[in-house]
Amino acid sequence: MTGRPAVDVVVPVWNSARWLDGCLAALAAQTLAPAAIVFVDDASTDDTAARLEARLEAGHGAPPGAGPGSRPPRMRLLRQPVHGGFATAANAGIRATTAPLVALLNVDTQAAPDWLAQLAAHLEAAPDSVGFAASKMLQLAVPERIDGAGDTFSRYGSARKRGHGEPAAGWTRPERVLSASAGAALYRRSMLDDVGLFDESFGSYLEDVDLGLRAQLAGWECLFVPAARVLHEGGGSALPRPGYVRLLTANRAATVVKNLPGRLLLRHLPALVWGQCYFAAAYRRPLASLAGYGDFLRRLPAILRERRRIQRRRRIPVERFRRLLSRELGEPPLRRLILRRLGAR
Repeated sequence: MTGRPAVDVVVPVWNSARWLDGCLAALAAQTLAPAAIVFVDDASTDDTAARLEARLEAGHGAPPGAGPGSRPPRMRLLRQPVHGGFATAANAGIRATTAPLVALLNVDTQAAPDWLAQLAAHLEAAPDSVGFAASKMLQLAVPERIDGAGDTFSRYGSARKRGHGEPAAGWTRPERVLSASAGAALYRRSMLDDVGLFDESFGSYLEDVDLGLRAQLAGWECLFVPAARVLHEGGGSALPRPGYVRLLTANRAATVVKNLPGRLLLRHLPALVWGQCYFAAAYRRPLASLAGYGDFLRRLPAILRERRRIQRRRRIPVERFRRLLSRELGEPPLRRLILRRLGAR
């Protein structure tokens, strides 16, 4: 692990006022001070942007020892004119930075003081083919439990957070994973220059998994760094709202069509169809699911254009990519879905 690499941090925010203090305090305590911190307000309808600007002016988020009115170099707030979702806000922040390493951090997190240092050191020490790194995200309400230890994508066409709900003590080994949650991840700029940024047509949800799949197809790898710890508030277990189901349904189908090589689409077609039917039933929002597939069909011409570009640039064998796909159906487990259905009778 050599030197202290330059790292920029991007924090997208949207109606996020209640999380600002915790996120800013954690950034101020980092043992590796970011070269730049860019907050991107995604057209909040509350006072998030105003409160954030006031905190930055007051010196919150500055390095330890900085006085009132002082800012870390190049610490700033970008305001998006319209709400475009996480992907658009994250891309705006990345484009506003210049360091060779760029971290993304959700505002509803509290990063450990050595979070950024651990990610940067491990990524710098890894082979050049390792283009991004995943954090050990812990549940804010229950820190002994994993929120996510990197992301997976299954042969059923579904994404899942590795280790979600499992005891955190069992996740201690650095290892290669499929992808990183953009809620707390570090990327080489060279990788982003190679494969592109987040797909802004996704808005929010699965844009990080889509990027991870594109990166893997292009020969890049992802490293899970368990020493890089972040507390994450995340979501609960309530039934997803219709808007969420609609967007997730469209983005899940887009992720499959964009990224799976033709041979795998044919080979796993029964599993992919079953997966889409399963999740439509699991979410119990049939109209929202149908609307999501309608959105997917409207986006299909652009998705197919992207697919051709991605597959032309594939640098790894199809079989190697297939081994990256998990065999897990995802959440909720089939047993829970059956019991829920039986209990409703």
